[in-house]
Amino acid sequence: MSSRHPTPVLALVQAPVRAVTYTRWLHLTLGGLAAMVVMMVFPGTEEGPSWQWLEALAVPVGLAAAFGLGVPVLRQAEGIQARLMLVPGQREPLGPDASETGIAVAPSASWSDRWRTALWLALRVALGTPMTVASVWLLIPAWYLAFSLGGWYVLLTPLPPLLLLSVVVGAGTLMASLARRLLAPSAAERLAALEERTDRLLEHNRLARELHDSIGHALTAAVVQAGAARAAGSAEFTERALTAIEHTGRRALEDLERVLRLLREGGGARGDVEPPKLEDAARLLESARAAGAEVDAEVGGGLDSVPAVVSREGYRILQEALTNVLRHAGPVPVAVAVAVDGRDLRLTVRNPLPGAYVPADRGSGLRGVSERAALLGGSASAGPEGDSWCLDVHLPLDGYGRS
Repeated sequence: MSSRHPTPVLALVQAPVRAVTYTRWLHLTLGGLAAMVVMMVFPGTEEGPSWQWLEALAVPVGLAAAFGLGVPVLRQAEGIQARLMLVPGQREPLGPDASETGIAVAPSASWSDRWRTALWLALRVALGTPMTVASVWLLIPAWYLAFSLGGWYVLLTPLPPLLLLSVVVGAGTLMASLARRLLAPSAAERLAALEERTDRLLEHNRLARELHDSIGHALTAAVVQAGAARAAGSAEFTERALTAIEHTGRRALEDLERVLRLLREGGGARGDVEPPKLEDAARLLESARAAGAEVDAEVGGGLDSVPAVVSREGYRILQEALTNVLRHAGPVPVAVAVAVDGRDLRLTVRNPLPGAYVPADRGSGLRGVSERAALLGGSASAGPEGDSWCLDVHLPLDGYGRS
């Protein structure tokens, strides 16, 4: 037996201590109270045959349906009420995503949404009015049995409240079911929500990759610099190494703070710390030099005109390449070339082969470089060329807004 969908008997037993019973009761009576106010104004509620009450009820029902058709934002208001009062146990952001509650919170975007909203409002009024009347008239017999008749009739006092409780539970369950059908997200809203979740997932993966590259580079550079300082046995060299470690660590902390700010819900200003670009490549080269590597860099002009997304990914690729050199080959001579070649950005990193190199199909660093290049429509190749290890990356410049 599922606790989320209890049997009718168990639901009735649990109803008095469940908050949802009273929020659904309130939701129903609100619709009924609004209808009764309208009925008192027009056409009036004088005593007469029961069919006249049905005629009077047609007025607020018709008005509710008309408002549902003509006011798109009512769908959003009704969705918020339904989520908070009909399914209050399911906490979900009040956005278009309705994966848990099945109830959308967005204005009507099509005539299909408007017609469903109109039907929902009509049913809410039509069911809420008798619920409001029952809430009053089923409690009067309980008072009469307890205080007017007395005697053994007091034993019958719980029956009217129990009957009312049964009506509330049944009507509330029905309204929650109707809400999931009539206020459900449309196909377009479901597609938009799916695309939004996909974008968020891709963004989180990109940020995780950036954090891996930044922290990995900082730790690798720090380890290599510390080892070189100990081997050198020079106070001056040690001072330079410690300064380089401090600067590298500060930059890694800036990247960590930026990524955490972007991941934090409702975070502060997103642009306080801008992600690095290829124009900032000098600090990567200086970091590698401080670690003992002899870096021969040829950085061409025109990098300021490279699209922002390509420039950012190019920086990360260069960072990963230098990190791999320091990690697998140590402080060796490194040749770096970054240039705009026609409609492509070309980035090449070459270093002498260590005793044992890492093949191109192994290691998360090279896979990350290939993934970054592929996402931008480019290519990356890495492997031995003679007595050197070479990483060659091509990134297209077309199809992006200029930075």
